Amino acid sequence: MTLEEKQAQLVGFWVDQGDEVVAPLAGEKKSSTRYEEASSHGIGHLTRVYGTRPVDPVERAQWLWSEQARLQRETRLGIPAIVHEECLTGLAAWKAATFPTPLAWGASFDPGLVEEVGAAIGESMRALGIHQGLAPVLDVIRDPRWGRVDECIAEDPLVVGTIGTAYVKGLQSSGVHATLKHFVGYSASRAGRNHAPVHAGPREIEDVLLPPFEMAVREGGARSVMNSYTDIDGVPVGADPRYLTGVLRDRWGFDGVVVSDYFAVDFLRSMHRVAADSADAARLALTAGIDVELPSPDAYVTLAEQVRDGRVPESVLDRAVARVLSQKEELGLLDADFSTPPASVDLDSPAHRELARRLAEESVVLLSNDGVLPLAPSTGSRIAVIGPNADSAEALMGCYSFVNHVLAHHPDVPAGIALPTVLEALRDEFSHAAIAHAVGSDVESGNRSGIAAAVAEAESADIAIVVVGDRAGLFGRGTVGEGNDVESLELPGIQRELVEAVVESGTPVILIAMTGRPYALDWALPPRAGGAGAIVGLGAVNSAAPASIAATAATATAARPAAVLQAFFPGEEGGPALARVLSGRVSPSGRLPVSLPRSAGAQPYSYLHPVLGGRADVTSADPTPARPFGFGLSYTTFAHDDLVVSLTDDTLRATVLVRNTGDREGTDVVQLYVNDEIASVTRPVAQLIGFQRVTLAAGADQRVTFDVPLDRLAFTGTDGIRRVEPGRFRLWVGSACDDEETVATLEVD
Repeated sequence: MTLEEKQAQLVGFWVDQGDEVVAPLAGEKKSSTRYEEASSHGIGHLTRVYGTRPVDPVERAQWLWSEQARLQRETRLGIPAIVHEECLTGLAAWKAATFPTPLAWGASFDPGLVEEVGAAIGESMRALGIHQGLAPVLDVIRDPRWGRVDECIAEDPLVVGTIGTAYVKGLQSSGVHATLKHFVGYSASRAGRNHAPVHAGPREIEDVLLPPFEMAVREGGARSVMNSYTDIDGVPVGADPRYLTGVLRDRWGFDGVVVSDYFAVDFLRSMHRVAADSADAARLALTAGIDVELPSPDAYVTLAEQVRDGRVPESVLDRAVARVLSQKEELGLLDADFSTPPASVDLDSPAHRELARRLAEESVVLLSNDGVLPLAPSTGSRIAVIGPNADSAEALMGCYSFVNHVLAHHPDVPAGIALPTVLEALRDEFSHAAIAHAVGSDVESGNRSGIAAAVAEAESADIAIVVVGDRAGLFGRGTVGEGNDVESLELPGIQRELVEAVVESGTPVILIAMTGRPYALDWALPPRAGGAGAIVGLGAVNSAAPASIAATAATATAARPAAVLQAFFPGEEGGPALARVLSGRVSPSGRLPVSLPRSAGAQPYSYLHPVLGGRADVTSADPTPARPFGFGLSYTTFAHDDLVVSLTDDTLRATVLVRNTGDREGTDVVQLYVNDEIASVTRPVAQLIGFQRVTLAAGADQRVTFDVPLDRLAFTGTDGIRRVEPGRFRLWVGSACDDEETVATLEVD
């Protein structure tokens, strides 16, 4: 291969890049190189062929097949391009299914279902000639003010790693390479600001931020990794061989391809200012371990010349080229046949929608319930459906859904998929009820003109369902998403004022927060009483039969919403899923994958804090969340008893008796936590080491077994070595991280 041919394999090209801002500074970073010129020696990647603008998938596939055939025919080596697309909530393409956002994956605590979703997404991508997906996001949530929280799975590294690895396995089972991002530290940026510096210590990096990536590499066999935009202690990750080579390849044995996040190589020059020019940036990135520059040729077009003049050893260039060619061989590209493009493709089949509905249903978290839920659909009931997200299809989806990511720039183009809103789904679910609708307010503005009409509708109804929350977007468009970081964790705009006004009407209110981050909802929730895990009014949720709407109206209190549900962007089937939960056809089983904060002033906060990271007599500030990690109610109740633990070789076995103590079927998320009582460094007061979803009939019980690798008790010591220290460990199972319902101890020698 000539130097130009090698260089060509290390860059992508964004054929359709326009003025739409769908990546940071995309409008300012258009390549000045024409595609014909850039691909004259071949090309490594084609960027977002389907995901940049609304194009008919079959027509676009015909172009792609012909272009791949041209690359085979008209370039000397005849090597086709890897096609990559975003696929975080489904393939980000017109007419493709949109699944719940990753924060909803975390709320489901169901890696098996997420693996099925990943496989379905991969099948759609492979049918269109797409080889690599830019997902999953394995950043552990450290601060909910960060705009990209909706792209993340949880604040716990085990949940992130387990569910993220399941997605990797699913996607790659369909022949599409997953890309782990953003390696590493991105979510720990200062004050939750996008691209801001990270000042995490080496122990936080090793024990919290790296483990999900390690799991996805070692257990999931992930084939690609994308670098983080941020710097850690002043060193940009995109120029740091300690992580991109030392940790990733030398320690973990990763043998796939590292791609740059979009424009990240140039950012070494333009934003981090550790490179004098594009050539310097290319040398730093390639040497550190970034093999491919995305999305288009920029800094890496200097590599051939730098090899010629000796600034870059040819062996370093060859190393990256060999990895790319190996990936193309693994994907079957080197001998692919592009003579017959697909004549038809269904990207939103009934099977897709069934998976989307199941995941949405499992992800709904019931935060409070005074007995109002489940509702009974009955003739003559009057329901007021209120709020800016009640009749909004866009509110169902996250930042990287095609509708919010791309179609926002094409307002005259239909979504291309069915997106029943919450209002529409409620009308179907409660077909015998009289349902009225009022917007009340929008998501962001301070316009109060609609509140009076919303209150009037509530006053004439038996029940008011108020749907509030976020609108996902990018870089200032919307309230959450990439670049949409916040200083406050109050609901955007005047939505809290709207909710409180409707509550004051005296009509029982069911509040649904449909958001991309956890908000401070303590004002809407009853106080926790009777110790950790006990909730005022919890006994009222035991009824197997749905409550009559009219009867509920006569007995409920108006001091706060009668029930509160959290739905993290639930996707295309989110409306029907929520309606089925409200009616009782589905019993809620979601659990909080992130602590529900009381205020922005308590951030950053994680349940994985040591003693002095929580409430303490030495400070007047109380960071205790409104609801803890792992919390979620059901329409039945569960008891956990008789925890027994033992140690055999390197496996910790824990068994616990789980009983459904209510009078209807339900699904429990059984959570096993540990605390290292005395260690050489401070340790979290609670750490999740196992979880399982268990469905039990009313009155039934089951002994649940956890076989936990002993190294989940390990941590990085003062000498920088990760190990399990001898000592006493306290283990418990409960309804949330702070609920020690049944306890056992373990001595490790």
